[in-house]
Amino acid sequence: MNLMKGKTGLIMGVANERSIAWGIANELFLNKANIILTFQNDGLKKRIIPLSEKVNCKNLYKCDVSLKPENEYSIENLIENIKKDIGDLDFVVHALAYSDKDELKGKYLDTSRINFLSTLDISTFSFTRVAKSASKIMKNGGSLLTLTYAGSKKTTPNYNVMGVAKAALETSVKYLSVDLGKNNIRVNAISAGPMKTIAGAAITGARHVYRYSEKVAPLKKNPDLQQVGNAALYLLSDISSGVTGLTHYVDGGLKVVGIPDQDLVNV
Repeated sequence: MNLMKGKTGLIMGVANERSIAWGIANELFLNKANIILTFQNDGLKKRIIPLSEKVNCKNLYKCDVSLKPENEYSIENLIENIKKDIGDLDFVVHALAYSDKDELKGKYLDTSRINFLSTLDISTFSFTRVAKSASKIMKNGGSLLTLTYAGSKKTTPNYNVMGVAKAALETSVKYLSVDLGKNNIRVNAISAGPMKTIAGAAITGARHVYRYSEKVAPLKKNPDLQQVGNAALYLLSDISSGVTGLTHYVDGGLKVVGIPDQDLVNV
């Protein structure tokens, strides 16, 4: 329960108590990490303040990475403020992703240019921006972690442009791990199975995917927040000091299934 004692880290993307980012924050707190949280806007801040108190977060910062002129240096300013107020970082969790929910249904073929650019910028490039800025205040090395999904490797219903964004994110993890390895900074991703989160609910047909994976996965269940949080704890702690450039699956084994048993097809 002391794996993160003395370590300070930034967690971006907590929306509510069902967020994967929250599950990670809670497990890190239980292991004595000092937690820094961000919020996108004042509306979300009201939701996050009660959660921040549960993990004894004394530093809460606004950071909006969306494509707006006023957000051009939002990440860079965030890191500069953390450096000024707190000092160095030991880890960062990037749990930021967004796409127009009207395009998370139907065909990928119908993706609009503006949503493609926005989705890739928020869901993928923001991680590179975070890595570049945060690495400057990771003087003793550290660990960067982002979140991906199986739709990056195989098609899943209605995931569409998010699948493309997550594929690019996973490739970013590989390249960033090479760029930052000499600084003893590790870069990894977690690919969780379907979970009942706000982000997941935005995808049309999410219930079908959830039920399907629950029946088909070898463990016969979808992951919960604690399981994903424990995986993050491993990747962010010194236990995984030799691991970088990895996409780690927490999906009940769903990844290994090609064609499920015949009695599981009609779900």
